[in-house]
Amino acid sequence: MANLVKFEVSDKLIADQLALVEKAKGKGKIKIGVNEVTKAVERGVAKIVFLAEDTSPVEIVMHIPILCKEKNVPCSVVKTKKDLGEKVGIAVSTAAVAIIDEGDAKNELQELVKKLTALAK
Repeated sequence: MANLVKFEVSDKLIADQLALVEKAKGKGKIKIGVNEVTKAVERGVAKIVFLAEDTSPVEIVMHIPILCKEKNVPCSVVKTKKDLGEKVGIAVSTAAVAIIDEGDAKNELQELVKKLTALAK
């Protein structure tokens, strides 16, 4: 499958991303699922978006990185839908997650955005 973003994401960075999602779920606010994430980005409330690389068919999420670029929202990938689902605390997998309010993970979010911005260049 073609990579959804134009850079490679290391396993360490993926672990950091999943930890941020889990932390934001606890104290902040997240949107789960392709439709909810799309709406959050369009409305300008998403701070960062994560997509699962194993989404099939990939056309389900292909519009999200483009939309994120237009709205200047950082977008990255994790390996599996199962990982995303577990970290947001749902019993099923999910292809997309957006962090709306990072809660007390402000520093982690800023560091992650810096790393992703550097990778995207």
